[in-house]
Amino acid sequence: MNARTGRRLGGHGRVRAASAALCLFAGALTATAAGTSPAAALTPPVSLTADDLTTWQTNGIVWSMAATDGVVYAGGTFSSLRPPDAPAGTGEQPAANFAAFDAATGAPTGCNLSFTQSSGTATVRALALSPDGQTLYAGGQFGAVNGEGVSNIAAVDTATCTPRQDFKISVSATVRALDVTADTVYLGGDFNSVGGQTRNKFAAVTTGADLLPWTADADEVARAVQVTPDGQHVALGGDFFTVNGTTSHALAVVDATTGALTTSYPGFIPSTSTVQDLTTDATGLYTANEGTGGGVFDGRIAIDLDDYQQRWRDTCLGATQAVLVHSGVLYSGSHAHDCASMGEFPDQPRKHLLAQSVDDPALLPWFPDTNDGIGEPVGPRVMAQTDRSGHHYLWVGGEFTTVNGSAQQGLTRFADGPDTGAPWVPNVSLSTVTPGKIDVNWQTSYDADDGELTYRIYKDGASTPVHTTTGSSLFWDRPQLRWTDTDVAPGETHSYRVTAGDGTNTSVKSPTQSATVAATAERYPARVLSDGASLYWRYDEGASTFAADTGNGLNNGFLRNAPAYRQTPAAVAGDSTAIGFDGASEYAYSNTLFPQPTRFSVETWIKTTTTRGGKIIGFGNLTMQNSTRYDKHVYMRNDGRLVFGVNSGTTRTVTTSAAYNDGAWHHVVATQGTGGMALYVDGQLRTFNFLYTGNESYPGYWRVGGDNLGNWPNRPTSNFFAGQIDETAVYPTALSASQVSAHYALRTG
Repeated sequence: MNARTGRRLGGHGRVRAASAALCLFAGALTATAAGTSPAAALTPPVSLTADDLTTWQTNGIVWSMAATDGVVYAGGTFSSLRPPDAPAGTGEQPAANFAAFDAATGAPTGCNLSFTQSSGTATVRALALSPDGQTLYAGGQFGAVNGEGVSNIAAVDTATCTPRQDFKISVSATVRALDVTADTVYLGGDFNSVGGQTRNKFAAVTTGADLLPWTADADEVARAVQVTPDGQHVALGGDFFTVNGTTSHALAVVDATTGALTTSYPGFIPSTSTVQDLTTDATGLYTANEGTGGGVFDGRIAIDLDDYQQRWRDTCLGATQAVLVHSGVLYSGSHAHDCASMGEFPDQPRKHLLAQSVDDPALLPWFPDTNDGIGEPVGPRVMAQTDRSGHHYLWVGGEFTTVNGSAQQGLTRFADGPDTGAPWVPNVSLSTVTPGKIDVNWQTSYDADDGELTYRIYKDGASTPVHTTTGSSLFWDRPQLRWTDTDVAPGETHSYRVTAGDGTNTSVKSPTQSATVAATAERYPARVLSDGASLYWRYDEGASTFAADTGNGLNNGFLRNAPAYRQTPAAVAGDSTAIGFDGASEYAYSNTLFPQPTRFSVETWIKTTTTRGGKIIGFGNLTMQNSTRYDKHVYMRNDGRLVFGVNSGTTRTVTTSAAYNDGAWHHVVATQGTGGMALYVDGQLRTFNFLYTGNESYPGYWRVGGDNLGNWPNRPTSNFFAGQIDETAVYPTALSASQVSAHYALRTG
């Protein structure tokens, strides 16, 4: 039974989803999940939509919930409720740290209880229902319920919504966790005595409030208790380092009758991390973990109940506060912001609600979101699930003040329908590099609860699509797709629009894009492609976030912070437009995470008059912020001279003697291979060093227009380049001098 939802939720119809490779902490047990790309996990068992339903709100933090038979109980630190969409202070009704709701409507029921204390702030930190649903147990820091004196724990008759007079026992400090069987209430928290007897952080009492001899003493705060489905064991979670004198940090399993330690976990969870919540299904135990400082573990762990060893763990950063299993899916509340260590999203803005298969840590395509909110800003703090009127409802409580971008405080809920959210409108770009054809390129769209979308292409204003296909995408991984129209002739002009659908909802059509079919090949792009470019951005898009890859690699880019599109004249004859970067925050990064390139060439055209310098192109480990590992880059100094640098034990650079901030287009190529480093400008070798053949080893993204330059020689004033950029290409080889000069010579057509 979940320590805070009070409802045991079995896993049904579990589907194994593929996972990225795991990165485990030292001392952890070996994970069983195999590694593949995130896109392989796109046929999940998720049955809930990401659309939040209208729900009443609290004016403070919801710390605890329990749910059964269509009723959801919520406890926390709040004093009033208000209707959906009502701003704070509007339409409020009193609610002293507790409320009950209809799961299907989100509205309060008639069950009103007041949890108070004579001094200080009262709070309800734990709620759990008896297996028969007739009694609701509450724990926290309070001295009275509806004026009836209690001591941090109480029992409520759910039929009458009144405190039980026959359940009273003194607990010396805050109760943070509860779980209940037919005859026993297990509790955890800050206390060191229960019923006047020593019980350090964990205790057990009968449902009649008699203290049991069960002893599982811990040395630090308890945050979760979870009875296993067979009733034989109790899993413990918290901040502790020992249980009954034996080393077992943050997690332990004890005997349900005696409290004797049966499974310990020394070194399993880093000392800087704790367990905030626990839940089970028929075969697994699942942990929610929070870390502080360096070397932390913030993710989730799945443990097999047959041997209490690890099934999998994820290594996302961003403290996890709550976990809940429903229909084979592990839902979690956290503020995850970096899951790159397990092959998922890197350095993104915080994502507060996630879903994973109970069999595999790969993130499933379910991404509703909250903000961090108030208090100790984390966002979601607790989850509960129940069914009502044939629908499944997932409730989420916490300290958030927005849900899916709209104002909503303390509570929200999701269900298995209706799905009302349409995918994003596709970003489309046309290419006529190949004579007699038009390539329709588009960036796959995003839908908060569907990873596999259907795309339809409409030609020349027709109402029937000329082509239909599917593609997989996640919010951080939106690969480029392409369809080539061969039913065209040179000189003809055709227009195209694309939609994205999730099976229920379809986006509006993308803005109309038109192109004229070429009769002959453009010489410059043809040579770039024939020389093996693995990424080739021409920047001919209109207004979107999409830099289309003209090559077969389909390594599209994300354009960040709205750079200036359709800049003319372009660098190369026959090219349509260039792109402009502001030197402050605008840049592009590759959708694809690349392994370390040991041999490479980067090629681009630049035009600028800046005196602040900036990075033109480079390789970095992050996408949404400045990288912490960065090299293989070309940057401009304040005086306009160009620097090509790699990190090979230390920074290694070569620098041009001339400046190139004269307002003219310049062709820049940097190469590294077995012959060392070389930097070409306008078709000629300007500087080189044959000694430097290595660079720093890390996976990363190609970035254009800006990234970190900290600690590099002659660092310019700005990390970001102010000027125009065009025809960017990356190669997996070191281009020869003759290839570079040939590219430059083709600039005029």
